[in-house]
Amino acid sequence: MRGIFTAALFLFALSLANAETDNFRTRGGGGPTEQEKAEIAVSDIKAEIKFGQNIAARILARNPMIENQSLIDYVNLVGNAVALYAGRPELKFRFTVIQSKHVNAYATPGGYIFITKPAIDIMQDESELAGALAHEIAHVTRKHIVNALKIKGSESSAQSGLTRFLGGVGDAGRVAFAQTVDKAVEILFQDGLSREDELDADKTGTIYLATTGYDPTALRRYLRRVKASKGERLKVINSTHPPFNLRINKLAEQLKSMGIGKSRLPTVRARFLERAR
Repeated sequence: MRGIFTAALFLFALSLANAETDNFRTRGGGGPTEQEKAEIAVSDIKAEIKFGQNIAARILARNPMIENQSLIDYVNLVGNAVALYAGRPELKFRFTVIQSKHVNAYATPGGYIFITKPAIDIMQDESELAGALAHEIAHVTRKHIVNALKIKGSESSAQSGLTRFLGGVGDAGRVAFAQTVDKAVEILFQDGLSREDELDADKTGTIYLATTGYDPTALRRYLRRVKASKGERLKVINSTHPPFNLRINKLAEQLKSMGIGKSRLPTVRARFLERAR
């Protein structure tokens, strides 16, 4: 699987952000037909991917990928194993490791997921890596950024949701799209998502984790380890996420309510130490 996520392939995927989107017409005053509804759904998926690609390009401009293709390949193998159970088969999830002095991870609509090298350095096994990636996958599947930006379309519109921002006619359309991308980047690096969205990603990610076959306590273990870490590397995650104690306690409640808090599913420590160190 080497080369699954090379820099060239990733940048080529980002270049697809300029692809055209289909235009759809509705019947006079009667709303979209069933065929048009299906076409709209496809168009919105394309729009979601384009939106995410543009955000991903901004992330890479700030934090380039690390020069360790073996580790990037490994992160992709783990991430895509979890993504199989995320309920978004129409998306091709892509994962990479980026340079940073901070412990953090980022997800964009469309399935582009980034994790920093310091975040991986804190981990002790593969299940913790899977847990962190599952949290980011959940942000994609639950469309947290799209919802945070209040990007919605009416049921009677032939262009719903993100599709409105694709291929805008003239400068106004391009400006609107660029401004929306800017707002998404601000959410990721500055403002953070809502407390409810982050807790939802923890909960949903833990379900993905258990469904994939990893130790479901892994995300909670990882958060406890990050919380115990000190220094400048926690500055961003502390400012953009809910308090660690809240997240850890909520996960403990979830694990207990689901009856999986004492699960003996694999942590896969040996392979992690071989591939990630």
